[in-house]
Amino acid sequence: MQAKLQTSQQGMTPTRNDSKWKVWWQLMRPHTLTAAFVPVLIGTALAMTHTTINIPLFGTMLLACLLIQAATNMFNEYYDFKRGLDNEQSVGIGGAIVRDGVHPNTVLMSAFGFYGLALLLGVYICMNSSWWLALIGLICMTVGYLYTGGPLPIAYTPFGEVVAGLFMGVIIILISFFIQVGNITTQSILVSIPIGILVGAILLSNNIRDFDGDKEFGRKTLAILLGKKGAILLLASMFITAYLWAMGLVFTNLASPWILLVFISIPKAAKAVKGFIGKTMPMQMMPAMKATAQTNTIYGFLLSVGLFISYFM
Repeated sequence: MQAKLQTSQQGMTPTRNDSKWKVWWQLMRPHTLTAAFVPVLIGTALAMTHTTINIPLFGTMLLACLLIQAATNMFNEYYDFKRGLDNEQSVGIGGAIVRDGVHPNTVLMSAFGFYGLALLLGVYICMNSSWWLALIGLICMTVGYLYTGGPLPIAYTPFGEVVAGLFMGVIIILISFFIQVGNITTQSILVSIPIGILVGAILLSNNIRDFDGDKEFGRKTLAILLGKKGAILLLASMFITAYLWAMGLVFTNLASPWILLVFISIPKAAKAVKGFIGKTMPMQMMPAMKATAQTNTIYGFLLSVGLFISYFM
């Protein structure tokens, strides 16, 4: 039975503490947080072949990325609500505002609070690596805000997948590698590419699911420009490219054959593509979107395992 809601000065919030925690946990959209965790793990695994890992730096980087990802999700919740895109029937949202009665300003201020904590962690990272990372970090946070905030949100354009893949995939891996090693290598750049592709795939799957609603509200996402069938074909192509890229890394001796463990995740990728074919309702496509996110998680985890094993072999 759902907890009764009561009015407070900050908005409508559930009376039961467990319900409150559940609301805020869902607001952070935990299924997306692996998009922050996986790149940090991969960048650190790559660094092991060059230096001894600084565990406090690794932990700080991981926490900062999780905070930025969670804050970005909160900005998304706030601005989609403000623009009238979210309602009680919306699928795939945290729902803290439209279903659980949390005041919109509370969500917005919480997002900025998470950014503030990430900034403090960033100071520690810069003190132990390079202050140039402060500029890069600020750019990443700005992009996270502008993804759904500002006069022309990135999420409403055809560039959402590219921006997400670059900043939440490639750049996080390279920063995680840099703070341990002190430089960037060709290998670290090339290994980061398939993760960037898969992070972009998560956003593409989200836009396929929201195709009809986004079109109605005038969004110009990549999925809308390509059409639903074209977007599904692109999603399949992105998965194929990620696996072929891993093979290329092995054949060019830029990575150990152990990274081909990522092929274990192929059934999940196939499930994601098949899950979109012939579906028209957003709720019907939720399993496919979930499978897409899981593909990124499993692929990234197995890539990290392969890198760790190659270090000890």
